[in-house]
Amino acid sequence: MTRGHDWIVPDWPAPAGVQAVSTTRAGGVSTGPYASLNLAGHVGDDPAAVAANRARLREALSLPTEPAWLEQVHGTGILDLDSAAPGPADGAVAGGAGRVCVVMTADCLPLLLCARDADRVGAVHAGWRGLAAGVIEAGLDRLGVPGGSVLAWLGPAIGPAAFAVGEEVREAFVSQDPHAAQAFQHRDGELYADLYALARQRLEARGVTAIYGGGRCTWSEPEHFYSYRRDGATGRMASLIWLGG
Repeated sequence: MTRGHDWIVPDWPAPAGVQAVSTTRAGGVSTGPYASLNLAGHVGDDPAAVAANRARLREALSLPTEPAWLEQVHGTGILDLDSAAPGPADGAVAGGAGRVCVVMTADCLPLLLCARDADRVGAVHAGWRGLAAGVIEAGLDRLGVPGGSVLAWLGPAIGPAAFAVGEEVREAFVSQDPHAAQAFQHRDGELYADLYALARQRLEARGVTAIYGGGRCTWSEPEHFYSYRRDGATGRMASLIWLGG
């Protein structure tokens, strides 16, 4: 599916008919800080390059339709693509074949979801603000599948060794769940947050135990990933999931 591209196919026991991939920065035509497969139109890249990159993505993946590109706002809105058009939101779900859920990231956590019976899929954009506000819970609610029947995959995000935050970030989580303190570590006078651990805690609290992925760090792998925290002006990767094929 991804021949010739340095992309990530989730290693999870998704049922037949569920297709998923997370892109890296390789395989496109963008230049400068956006080199090379920038898929975001809002970061200052040449619109023609973004359009060409999206066309390459569709062709390489043999996508049935254009992905449902969202206007991500670091909130908790989740669209159901079976009844709504793409717009401002931080995730999407679908039950119909050919509807491609997608989120874009460059340090925030992309979360892919699917039902064990392959009749529902979803993608969630989870930065720390969205995580604290409940975007994962909103995604699970919109997916409409009991937690025990959900598979979750955590895509590439900034890792716990690089994600320095302020005490207000820790407080935003610990005030809701004291166990969240385990996802924060003080080191060399700085406080570091583990987005992967925070996401797993929230998934598990909703009964999701089949959790895969995690462990890659966008900040520390500049040859593979865009990182807003590292570079400022930069592109965005995409994590996509759909039914069909």
